[in-house]
Amino acid sequence: MRIVRQTVNRLLLAVAAVASLSALVRAQDRKEVTINDTGTQAENLTSSQDGSVYFGSTAKGTIYRAAPGASQAEPWIQASAAGLTNVLGVLADDKTNTLWVCQNNTGGRGGAPVVGQTALRSFDLKSGAAKATYPFPTNGGVCNDMAVAGNGTVYVTESFSNRIHRLKPGATALDIWLTDPKFAGIDGVALLADGAVYVNTFFAGEVFRIPVNPDGSAGTMLKIETSMPLTRPDGLRTVGPQTLIQAEGGGRVAELTIKDNRAEVRVLREGLTGATGVTVAGDTALVLVERAKAVAVPYPPK
Repeated sequence: MRIVRQTVNRLLLAVAAVASLSALVRAQDRKEVTINDTGTQAENLTSSQDGSVYFGSTAKGTIYRAAPGASQAEPWIQASAAGLTNVLGVLADDKTNTLWVCQNNTGGRGGAPVVGQTALRSFDLKSGAAKATYPFPTNGGVCNDMAVAGNGTVYVTESFSNRIHRLKPGATALDIWLTDPKFAGIDGVALLADGAVYVNTFFAGEVFRIPVNPDGSAGTMLKIETSMPLTRPDGLRTVGPQTLIQAEGGGRVAELTIKDNRAEVRVLREGLTGATGVTVAGDTALVLVERAKAVAVPYPPK
């Protein structure tokens, strides 16, 4: 009887694996992913291992999700139900079944009262149910983007306040990990196999490495030399042990391979108007353009 059960279990696992692979293949066939809504002003996107794509909305706060293989993202986590406002960075973490979200207050646009709270938030990646909210120490800056280390530590950039926040595993609140005036316009954040935290700055077009000391504190920051100038670098994701992929507001998506203190920049595609975010699903990089849709770019290039 045990043998029969084991055989059935193996068959079920095989079927699940084939279904997952089929969904990912369909996801790679997409030429673009649009958002089934107007005036969303999407600022960033992310994808999960099954090929689902998630967008955040600065204008409406709602999270939109395109199912594996789908070329249109539908409203998924409604702002009104979740209390979301002004969403920037979004990051899918399959390891913990979490969608990390950067939420910001509305800043009193047009003279209206300030609505919402600047915070890092977490949601269930499959159901969309809210998990936790981690308010920023002050509401002066902008929660922009986040990255998750192998040990579960979350690093979050705060634009206009020149700092990086940290959420340690099991912690109930953020702490300020590093502040530096060179972080003016700090935006994207990612980690590589060396364990260091890498960030870019939107205005100066710079990339910095911050080692993580054995006790978890920030080591001595170092500016990374780039083989070509960067123009308004924005969304940043890890794609290899030494490699990052980056969306640039100047209209391109590029690969950065970092060796020692230098980054070799390889342009993957130009002419991408207002590129602000990038995510890789299978062998496709989806680049958020015009704050409205994701355009597929083969990655790695054939």
